[in-house]
Amino acid sequence: MNVSTSKKGDLSAILTVKISQADYSEKVENKLKDYRKNASIPGFRPGKVPAGLVRKQYGKSLLIDEVNTILQEAVYTHIKEEDLDILGNPLPIEQTDIDWDNEKDFSFEFELGLSPVFDLAVDKKIKVPYLKIVADKKMVDKYVEDYAKRYGKMSQPETIVDDSILKAQFVEVDKKGQEVEGGINAAASIATDSIEDKKTMKSLLGSKIGDKLTIDVSKVFKDGFNLSNLLSVEAVELESSTNLFEIEIQEISKIEAAELNQELFDKIFGEGAVDSEEAFREKIKADAEQMFIGESKRKFYDDIKAIVLKKTKFDLPKEFLTKWIQTAGEKPMTKEEAEKQYPEMEESMKWQLIENKVLKENDLQVTHEELKDFTKAMVAQQMAQYGQSPQEEELESIAARVLENGEEAQRMSDQVFSDKLLNFFMENVKLEEKEVSFDDFVKSLK
Repeated sequence: MNVSTSKKGDLSAILTVKISQADYSEKVENKLKDYRKNASIPGFRPGKVPAGLVRKQYGKSLLIDEVNTILQEAVYTHIKEEDLDILGNPLPIEQTDIDWDNEKDFSFEFELGLSPVFDLAVDKKIKVPYLKIVADKKMVDKYVEDYAKRYGKMSQPETIVDDSILKAQFVEVDKKGQEVEGGINAAASIATDSIEDKKTMKSLLGSKIGDKLTIDVSKVFKDGFNLSNLLSVEAVELESSTNLFEIEIQEISKIEAAELNQELFDKIFGEGAVDSEEAFREKIKADAEQMFIGESKRKFYDDIKAIVLKKTKFDLPKEFLTKWIQTAGEKPMTKEEAEKQYPEMEESMKWQLIENKVLKENDLQVTHEELKDFTKAMVAQQMAQYGQSPQEEELESIAARVLENGEEAQRMSDQVFSDKLLNFFMENVKLEEKEVSFDDFVKSLK
């Protein structure tokens, strides 16, 4: 057997595999003997079928199978031994003239797409904005209000006031106020802060249990309010309704915000963690800003990706990759479909090559200890959301079980690699840090 590679250009090559009769004959003959021992052919006892008949019936298929086995192994062994850095998978060049009945030696060709050689454009001359999100007074006030409500007490005012919670019967009516036969009729609870229409809100304020009011639900609630979910009906059913509902007030309640005192501070952050309203607000501000670090880093990563892709110049074997795309997915593509998808895939593949170069040149690896520590931290964070503080032994046990799952272990490893890549870029370019509010940060994304 002879395997060789000849370059067609800088980014493509032809891999040729020549297989002679000596490479496959012994294995094919042995398989034919096995088939003869076990063949069940009418008119012959087991093991007594003539060798010529077995060869005639099974010889060709066994030959093809063995040649294909040798071929696949030869291709990937050659790529590994020659350290060929390829893109995608080898594509066999179609042959329609193989005479399996008479030929003894065979030659096959594969098209290869080669990875480009390029220099990485990452250094301190590159300036990248890093938007540090700060929790402004408006945000801190909102968190304080939410905490006070969450730990507040429920009261039952006699009439509807601001920030009330109403339980009401919703009955679909027509323009004359008559109940629609077979229309929507459901009990639901709503908070008055979900009502945007000022006229409706003015009509509700001061209402008491038993009062009725007709509203147009298409105009009353804030954008994004899920009324179909509230009324337990399909969205299409609500869309085909009159949108007019008579609501009858059945219950009125209100959350009385908790006082900003030591009792509240201890409930939220633990006994003695904060000892004043000022410290309470500072803690909220610090926690919020800590939570936003991930958002800032994701924005930075998107920015550095765009910059490095623009500055790092290299080409890909477009013709080869377009062919490869057609066969790489679960469903085959046409040439036209592959060409349409190529630009998006090209950017993704270029970035993957850049990431791989960073990992290789800087020997960035994920050790088992790093993977275990990352998993333990993730588990601890998730359990903390439910008020649980696991001991080290429990964390070790849970992390070990998570990493026993191959897919989960790979997912964790990918995240650790992503963190290492992010840290590499942050350390090797010039960060231009700028403090922004969360609202301004969101605007920057748009």
